[in-house]
Amino acid sequence: MIDVRRFGTLGGANHGWLNAKHHFSFANYYDPSRMGWGRLRVWNDDEIAARSGFPPHPHSDMEIITYVRTGAITHEDSMGNKGRTGAGDVQVMSAGTGVRHSEFNLEDETTTLFQIWIETDKPGSKPGWGAKPFPKSDRSGKFAVLASGDAADEALTINADAKVLGATLNAGETITYSLAENRRAYLVPAVGEVEVNGVTLNARDGAAIADEGELVITAKADAELVMVDSR
Repeated sequence: MIDVRRFGTLGGANHGWLNAKHHFSFANYYDPSRMGWGRLRVWNDDEIAARSGFPPHPHSDMEIITYVRTGAITHEDSMGNKGRTGAGDVQVMSAGTGVRHSEFNLEDETTTLFQIWIETDKPGSKPGWGAKPFPKSDRSGKFAVLASGDAADEALTINADAKVLGATLNAGETITYSLAENRRAYLVPAVGEVEVNGVTLNARDGAAIADEGELVITAKADAELVMVDSR
C-alpha cells in the first residue's frame, strides 16, 4: 500500500518569516485522516527567511530530527548545547523530561529543512542533542542511516525503534529497500522525481508505505531522498 500525499494537498501556513507545509496534522492544520504514520507524528517542510527563526520554546518526550536541505540552522538549548547544521546534514534532539530550544536561520539566505518528530520509546529519559555531517557522496546510490534507535547503525542516536535514512540518486538509477513485516515507511524526495514500486513521486510529495515488502525506487531525475522506517 502506497498512499501518496501530493505537495499541493499539504496543510500549512505562511507566517512571513516561516512558510510551513505539514504532511500530518500540526498546529492549526487538522486532518483526522493525517494524524501520523505509525510512530511518525510530524513531517514539516519549512522555509525559514534569512535572519529569523523559532524563539525558545519547550518540548518533552519526542524525538525531533532536523534535515537541512539548503542554508543552515543554528540550534541553542537549555542543556547548554549550541551548533550550526548546514545543508545535507542532520541534527537530533531527544526532548525527554523536557528541554527549551531555539532554532534560528542566521544566514543571509532562506533556509529550507524537513523537521521530523517520532514518538519516543523512552518517556521520561534524559534529554539530549547531537548533530552530524552526512556528505552526499557517502549516500550516493544507496540509503545511509542518518538517525536510529539501534546503536549498531553508527548514526545519530534517537530513543525510538526507527531509522531516518537518506539517499541521492542519479537519473535512471535504481535502489531497493526491504521493509520488514509490521514496519511502515514514509518517503519524501527533497528534490527530483522518483518511481516507487510503479508509483510516481515528485519533489516534496510524501508517500506513506506499508505491506509492500521490497521497495524498488527508480530516479526519473536526479533525486535526494529522505525516509523514515518505523513501527
